[in-house]
Amino acid sequence: MEWARVCYVAAVHALIFDCDGTLADTMPAHYLAWLEILRPYGIPFPEDRFYSMGGMPTTKILELLFAEAGKPLDVERLCQAKEDAFLARIGEIRPIEKVVAVARAGLHNTPMAVASGGYRQLVDKTLQQIGVLEWFPVRVTAEDTVRHKPEPDVFLEAARRLGVKPSDCVVYEDTDLGIEAARRAGMCWVDIRTL
Repeated sequence: MEWARVCYVAAVHALIFDCDGTLADTMPAHYLAWLEILRPYGIPFPEDRFYSMGGMPTTKILELLFAEAGKPLDVERLCQAKEDAFLARIGEIRPIEKVVAVARAGLHNTPMAVASGGYRQLVDKTLQQIGVLEWFPVRVTAEDTVRHKPEPDVFLEAARRLGVKPSDCVVYEDTDLGIEAARRAGMCWVDIRTL
């Protein structure tokens, strides 16, 4: 698999951006929030595993970790606790300038969307924190699709809402799961880890 593939098309009709780790440098804050809520349960969450799950909604990660640990789970309470722990750090979030510059360049001439495995409240607050919320009237989040990355649904829904064919979209992503989702959607992608 070519995770670092950069795809160029003759005419880009739309840009789709992941949020966490792509437009905004949120991953350290998310990881600290995870450690905070898992500590009382004695559930380990190594950093490399956390990054390998980038793009998965919080509920799915919780269900997986607690099932593996054989511990009972109050998914709604812990999901809220994790989101609250992240929001307590929202002031620390900064834009990833190289990616934001791409969005800025496309702002007035290319339809753009955010397609994220995160929840709408967090995505919106993150985009607001880095000053780009108004750039993205189309935002597709975990609540908008049943299947999540690496399934293509979030990107396909973004293309549908933008009114463009999937093959005319370029996705900016920072995780293997997200890049696989873009590939399955039939879209070109840029792995921002190579920038």
